[in-house]
Order: sequence, then C-alpha cells, then structure tokens
Amino acid sequence: MRTVRPSLRAIPNRGGESTRSTTRTNATNMPASSKGKTLITFDVDGTLIRASGKDANKFHKDAFMHGFREVYGVETHPVGIDVIQHHGSTDQLISAAVMRHHGVEESVIVDRMREHCDAMSTYAVERKETAADGLELLQGVVSLLQKLAARDDVVVCLVTGNLEPIGWAKMERLGVAQYFTPPRFGGFGSDHTDRGELVALAAARAKSHGIDIDPQRRFHFGDTPADISAAESAGAVAVGLLTGIFSREQLIDASTVNDNLIVFDDLSDTDRVIRAVDLL
Repeated sequence: MRTVRPSLRAIPNRGGESTRSTTRTNATNMPASSKGKTLITFDVDGTLIRASGKDANKFHKDAFMHGFREVYGVETHPVGIDVIQHHGSTDQLISAAVMRHHGVEESVIVDRMREHCDAMSTYAVERKETAADGLELLQGVVSLLQKLAARDDVVVCLVTGNLEPIGWAKMERLGVAQYFTPPRFGGFGSDHTDRGELVALAAARAKSHGIDIDPQRRFHFGDTPADISAAESAGAVAVGLLTGIFSREQLIDASTVNDNLIVFDDLSDTDRVIRAVDLL
C-alpha cells in the first residue's frame, strides 16, 4: 500500500492574507511588567489527548470517512485516513492526501474541499456525544488547564489541525472546554492548511475579541515537528511535548531557534510548565 504525504499545494484556505508576524518571542528575556496578557495555545491530538483502545479516535476518523463518501463518492472504510502518515498535518491536507491516494483528480479535490469540510463538521455536530470515544486526556492536562484558567493574565485557546467543530467537540466531551478563555477561539484546520498561519490567527482573533496580548509572550504547545515549526514561524515560543510519536531529537531538529525551544516529557509537573512560560 503506497503512502502519500500531505502537501500544501492547491488547497483553498478560509483565511485571507497571512496574519503571521515575524516578531519572535524570547522566553528568556521578557519584561516582568508587560501590560498585555500571555497567550498559550495548545494542539489537541497527541498534546492534550491521546487515542486509545479499539475505538481510537473513532469520532474524528468516522467524520473523515463520511466526508469522503458523501462529497467525493469514495468509500474508505475501514482504513480511512490511515492509508497516509498524518501526524502533525491538518484536516484539509489529510483529506487531500487520502483522496490522491484513491486516485481523485487534483482539481476535484480542491473544488470540493470546502463541501467536504462542511460535511465533516455537520457530522461532528450531529454526533458530538460520541466525540470522546477512544480518547483520553493526557497526564497533567486537567491540572494545568485549571491553573491557567484561574489566572487573569493568561489567555488559553486551541491551535489544531482539527476542523473547529471537531476540536471543540473533543474538549467538551472530555470535560475541559470550560478552561479555555471565552469566547472560545483559536486557529483550526477549517481556517487554513498551514499550522504557522493557525498560530498567528489565534493571536489575531484574541485581538479581535478585545483581548490585549503581549506579542513577546506567546507560547504554542505541540507534540510534532510541525508544531515546533509553526510556533517559530509565527513568532511564538515552541513548547514541545514527548507525548506523541516523535522523539526529543526530532523536535529539536525542527527548531531553527534552539535557544528558545522548550521540551517536556509531558505536562505532569504543572508548576514546572508554568515556570517555564514565565508565569511563576
């Protein structure tokens, strides 16, 4: 079975011009009296949660298969998206790569991508009660989110390749959605195919909600090399976690500003994590 890696080519984005900033955060040289708030963004799969058991990530994978069937007329059951390597990718890129694997023409993939994402989102909303099936929160996640939510100098949101309704459905059904800053926002796979743009978009959306973010105090947590690259390209500090399938060396190799890179085995030592982002 051939593996097709997702690429950035020819997939329409919901966003307009790039919101990416070239201002780079330096975690070791931050003014203590900054007026703006600290922005902390979290990836979802492999960072906050992991798939487990026979129904591992079934809700999300079923949404993909529903969209493939309804929009592209391609039956992908039972393998679904696992015909490709998709860790660290975004839902639109994953969908495009799977359809290429099944021989769908590039123009058709692009033309129907928005409809496909809408079909996935509708499926997710209608079946939200099953969103936590085959998923579990990773160690330390609840404690960290609770401590961050209790502060008035921190903004917490999602930056994930998941389509927005899918990402929030997982958080809601796993019981942690209330710890994200209202109105819940972030950057999602339904917004753009480029994770760097999603990190930047989260900061832009905070501003659009009237939240003052210190551009020098932005941190993105993720478990893949793509998360590291995305954070740094958007001017945030990358916080890598060894909770996915990638090694410490792979995360370090993805960084172009190693002096700023932070890597943890997991989030279990919440005080250490909070200290690392200069909040203690």
